[in-house]
Amino acid sequence: MTALLAPVVLLVAACTGPDGPTAQDAADDLAAGLASGDLSGVVLVTDTGADPQAHLTETTEPLREAAEQAGVAPTVTVAQVTVDEEAEPRTAQATLAWTWPVTAQDAWEYTTTTSLEQVEPPDGSDEPPSWQVRWDTDLVAPELRAGERFDVSTAAPDRGAILDLHDEPLVTERDVWRIGIDKTFGTASQWRGQAEDLALVVGLDRQEYADRVEAAGEKAFVEAITIRDVNPGVNFSLDQVRGMDGVNVVADTMELAPTSTFAREVLGRSGPATAEVIAESDGAIAEGDVVGLSGLQADYDEALRGLPGVVVERLPAEQDAEAGEDPVEVFRVEPVDGADVATSFDPALQERAEEVLADVGPASAIVAIRPSTGDVVAAASGPGSEGWSTATLGQYPPGSTFKVVDALALLRSGVTPQDTVSCPETLTVDGRTYENVPGYPASATGKVPLATAFAHSCNTAFIGAMADVDPADTAAAAADLGLVPDLGAGAASFGGDVPTDLEGQTARAEAAIGQGTVLASPLGMATVAASVAAGEKVEPRLVREVVGGAEDAAAAPSPSPSGSPSAPAEEESEDAAPQGTPAGLTADEADALLKLMGGVVSEGSASALADVPGVVGAKTGTAQYGDGSRQHVWMLAVADDLAVTVFVEDGEYGSTTAGPLMGEFLSRR
Repeated sequence: MTALLAPVVLLVAACTGPDGPTAQDAADDLAAGLASGDLSGVVLVTDTGADPQAHLTETTEPLREAAEQAGVAPTVTVAQVTVDEEAEPRTAQATLAWTWPVTAQDAWEYTTTTSLEQVEPPDGSDEPPSWQVRWDTDLVAPELRAGERFDVSTAAPDRGAILDLHDEPLVTERDVWRIGIDKTFGTASQWRGQAEDLALVVGLDRQEYADRVEAAGEKAFVEAITIRDVNPGVNFSLDQVRGMDGVNVVADTMELAPTSTFAREVLGRSGPATAEVIAESDGAIAEGDVVGLSGLQADYDEALRGLPGVVVERLPAEQDAEAGEDPVEVFRVEPVDGADVATSFDPALQERAEEVLADVGPASAIVAIRPSTGDVVAAASGPGSEGWSTATLGQYPPGSTFKVVDALALLRSGVTPQDTVSCPETLTVDGRTYENVPGYPASATGKVPLATAFAHSCNTAFIGAMADVDPADTAAAAADLGLVPDLGAGAASFGGDVPTDLEGQTARAEAAIGQGTVLASPLGMATVAASVAAGEKVEPRLVREVVGGAEDAAAAPSPSPSGSPSAPAEEESEDAAPQGTPAGLTADEADALLKLMGGVVSEGSASALADVPGVVGAKTGTAQYGDGSRQHVWMLAVADDLAVTVFVEDGEYGSTTAGPLMGEFLSRR
């Protein structure tokens, strides 16, 4: 049986008027003390050992902590005081309105009542009458009994999913198996041997894992590896490890993409919040919360995470809890599930791109954009990229793929594809000699149409022709084709950087063939090809929209190349990269460029793509780096509603290294 606190009499000090303090005065002072949690300014008289201050503190401490976290002070106000003037002595009833903020927007509100009684001063005293307030446990909250207290906990929302182009989840909860040594399955003398045997099977360092097992507690489960339930991608079976001594296999779920490699550099990963993340969250994130740790998971974490709910419970007294009495929920704020982040990834094309790059040793990338929509349907980085998103963040000289930009600048200067340009075997600029790629056809040297020089990628022709083009006009042409630093793709990305401050003829010569200080990413060059195919500047998008969730959490900013929110356009400096011409890329200009790229396939350096269905244009590129003996290799292609870039950091030539990869990707689309 629950013990009840004996009635406690509380003498409330109040400002004294001509007729002494009123019941309202007494109630106001009580409300102020309750709100602050400090009754020290009130004279308390009890006829038992009960302590109202201790009771108030113990029962409401979690509520005060929640209010402090919310940044809003709790309040207690006097809603009504009713005085019975006919009673002897006079009595009153006071109704108190309580507000406990549990979030910045939500509060638990309720009322309680108490009785007051006027007390005459002792005989012979000239003091006016005062009012006594009766203290009962339910003065703090309705139905609160002796020994009970409140608890405030969070209700976790469901984390939002990252969706593909078809609005199907890419990153979502998937079944996994956690495999490790369960030390309760064996004895101390067996643990090390069991750990070494498991490590050998799953591919871990035997000594390191065995050391971890030995250092863990006597009843610990020491995880060795977590694998997917479907397509685990390991060379052992669950039955094999289940049959090993000391091994436990535990079913669980994790937020995962379709495969272990699927766009992982872009999508990123989520996991338990680190101490650093918790410390920087100002209380928004607690230990055990799942947060984004990299990529889109981190960039859009606030939207994906949603808003936690709050549950206020009245906990039973200790003896009642031991007797099996359950807590009683008295208030709840429902959690708001996280928003979904809708990407542009086409799973089939992304997986195909990753399969094509699977055996490429150097850093590599394939990016595919749909010119009609700007959707980046694939952005794959090969295993040689070692976790870096070469596809979206790589910064490399684009080599002769940059001649698409050159060609637009030349067209705008009055040169037509049929106009003759000079393509000598070599060309010397300020003492440096430039030549064409080995095997360049002699038939395409000398005085040739611009279209021929473009088809066969004549370096000397473009160096000569671009010598009289203002670098600012070239940069504007690049911008009109979408080659700018910040693509606004909704994910951390880099497009390209085309400098205008080229000093000397050598710098201009290097820029003309996409070397020197000209930089581009595979995504940036795919954007160039997409703009040509679309007949207008394409703005690529990796994130289509943020769907659902709380309004204040779903409005996530578009990350900049560094992964931090992009600055508003009006805050850009006057020295920002040129953003193109007022008219932009015209349909006629794009048509002329696409025909030039068509010549690369029909007669030029990308002739290997001639038999690939749907291919209407391409451009190869090779950019020397280091001491000039090594080169980055590129290829652009347009096929149906796809604009594709293939890049390999270290290869032979665009036609011989990137070309076969492009052919394989497009042939299997």
